Formats: sequence, C-alpha cells, structure tokens
Amino acid sequence: MESLGLWQQMRLAEKRKAGQVPELFHTTRMTPTRRAEILKTGGSIYWVIKGLIQARQFLTDIRPFTDDQGVKRCHFVLEPKLVPTIPRRHRAFQGWRYYSENDAPLDLDERAGIDQNMPTAMRQELAALGLI
Repeated sequence: MESLGLWQQMRLAEKRKAGQVPELFHTTRMTPTRRAEILKTGGSIYWVIKGLIQARQFLTDIRPFTDDQGVKRCHFVLEPKLVPTIPRRHRAFQGWRYYSENDAPLDLDERAGIDQNMPTAMRQELAALGLI
C-alpha cells in the first residue's frame, strides 16, 4: 500500500510541475450505471495489492469520455488520501464490484482492533494466515 501512495504522490507532483490539475484518477472502459448513487453515497475504489484488498480511496467524480481512438472510457477521480482496510483475500479483477455497506471491507481504524502502526508486511502475513 505504501508504494501505491508514493506512486500517487509522485504523479501529483509531476502534474503540478507540468502546470496540470493535480488530481488522481483511475481509467476504466465502462461507466458505472449507478454513477449518481455512487457519488451521492460516498463510493470508493478498493485496491487489490498482492492478492489482498488493502486500501480504498473515495471517489470525488466519475467522468465518462471518449479517447483519441474513439473508445468510450471513464475516469474515476480519486481523493488523494488512501484509507487502509482490514486486509481481505481477493483475486485481482477487471472492472468494478458494487459492495453493499455490510459487504464492504472494513477500514483499518481503532474499531477494527488492529494497530494502524503495524507494518504492512505483518498485516499481510496475518491476513494470509486468516488471523485478521
């Protein structure tokens, strides 16, 4: 998760230096049919890293567009802050999944009972063992 955060900070710095709008986005081929609902309820993108959902980022906008080759695409505009989640096994996938509030991975905060300062590698190992 730390490497994703560093990469994103580097991208923001590059955009600032180039005089571009410093925003993060993830590009996908399809626009969600529940776009308005996702934005209204504070939807997030969940990041699968090394076979585990480890973090999420709030979506601030969903922008459909057509690329220079005429292919319809969509930008998920992301809040810069990564929110650590309790690691959950998940295979990588393309596209998106709609999580109900009860099914969404829990944030790694004081309610989770896991020390946020625990090294990521240790959290990954404990999750792989099914202990968290």
